[in-house]
Amino acid sequence: MEAVGYLVPYVLEWMNMLVRWLHVITGIAWIGASFYFVWLDNSLRPPAPGSDLARKGVAGELWAVHGGGFYNPQKYLVAPAELPAELHWFKWEAYATWLSGFALLLVVYWFNAPAMMVDRSVADLSSWQAIGLGAGSLVAGWVVYDLLCRSPLGRHDLAFGAVMFALLVCAAWVLTHFLSGRAAYIHVGAMIGTIMVANVAMVIIPGQRRMVEAMRSGLTPDPVHGIRGKQRSVHNNYFTLPVLFIMISNHFAMTYRHPHAWAVLAAIMAAGVFIRHFFNLRHKGRVAWIYPAIGAALLLGLAVVLAPPRPAAAPRAVDFAQVEAIVHQRCVSCHAAHPTQPGFASAPAGVMLDDAEGIARNAPRIYQQAVQLKAMPLANMTNMTDAERAQIGAWFEAGARTP
Repeated sequence: MEAVGYLVPYVLEWMNMLVRWLHVITGIAWIGASFYFVWLDNSLRPPAPGSDLARKGVAGELWAVHGGGFYNPQKYLVAPAELPAELHWFKWEAYATWLSGFALLLVVYWFNAPAMMVDRSVADLSSWQAIGLGAGSLVAGWVVYDLLCRSPLGRHDLAFGAVMFALLVCAAWVLTHFLSGRAAYIHVGAMIGTIMVANVAMVIIPGQRRMVEAMRSGLTPDPVHGIRGKQRSVHNNYFTLPVLFIMISNHFAMTYRHPHAWAVLAAIMAAGVFIRHFFNLRHKGRVAWIYPAIGAALLLGLAVVLAPPRPAAAPRAVDFAQVEAIVHQRCVSCHAAHPTQPGFASAPAGVMLDDAEGIARNAPRIYQQAVQLKAMPLANMTNMTDAERAQIGAWFEAGARTP
């Protein structure tokens, strides 16, 4: 086993790459279908009273042109008079997206919890405690959401949305006070993604199956299944933009490393919801620019709040040899041609700092990640001190000179 143990980080890196690629592919398929069907629902126009379509029970139709062809989708009020021989279902996009996302959560975060989930400056947790908190958040998120949907609150869209948003913000607050910022954000996204896929697996698809079974038995399907499915589908549509941001958030330490990272995430999620609402209304023929304006204002305000402070006018001189020694002690275990830190087969983001040239080339990135954001080293695994960060900052602000 020891003879091949050195390959474990390399194998994990390949798994990370392939599963991440699969997650993006399936996510595009699922989100694309979600966007399309919400657009379709909002764009349908009722047939003329007394027309053949109205007599057939068609609630709405539209004409579209795409790819050199004309399309005429129709939606029935409940169901057609006869079940068609071939019926297309939309479920595997959702299932594959969640399965690949969960696999990515395992490979990147749970299998490497000491580096990716535990931050001693936030909470002194063991790896298993951090994993348990993350896993519990996924289950708790779905249970609470589903109970709220089935409660009287679920019949009031605006109130339900406000309460659900507040609960997600509370979850973000809790997770950012126990896990590393990156892990907290990803688990909020995984919680929302779990709610979305459970909506498909536990409500939408079972309801559709009951409608199909009723038709095969010669009965009229109960419209309540369609109503519930539509409600959950709309919820999924509003969850989409927040989830998409969280999927890419690990690239932007200025968000998850902020002292109030939960509030930063809340503002970005709210901006996504307002922007999504604008498009949903627009599909119905109503243009309300106030909603994207609110979203843009939230993001602009956040950009101002997150801006780094102005550096000192005349930083004290720091010799490059001091900076090089700090980087070699605190950073090179990961950022080297051959990392020695367990769990890393290659330098993260291809940044190698094991020589003076690499340090000089990446000086702006070192300054941003280690000094301004304090995002590196990951979870401060190598115990970089504030004094060392100040030395790196003074060196960079003085011109980042090298021998």
